[in-house]
Amino acid sequence: MKQLDEMKALSGSYEALFSKRSKLYKEMDLKNQDLEERDYKHYILEHYTFLSRPVIIVNDAIFIGNSKKTVALASKGSISQSV
Repeated sequence: MKQLDEMKALSGSYEALFSKRSKLYKEMDLKNQDLEERDYKHYILEHYTFLSRPVIIVNDAIFIGNSKKTVALASKGSISQSV
C-alpha cells in the first residue's frame, strides 16, 4: 500500500494509475459508476489487473502505461511526466 501511495503522489491521482482496459473493469460495469479516488484505490488494491502497467519511476518522474510515447520518454530517462 505504501508503494501505491508513493505512485499516487507522483502521478497526482489513483485514477491515473487505474486501468480502464482491465477485463474486470468491463465485467463489473465500472464505467457506468461514478468512481471517486477512494474507489480507484480500493479496486487497485483489490485486484492487480486494475493497476495500469508498466509503471516506471525514474527519479521523481512516473511513466504509466505502454504507449509508444510513454515508453520512449521512460527509456530516455526523461524527467518529464507522462500519464
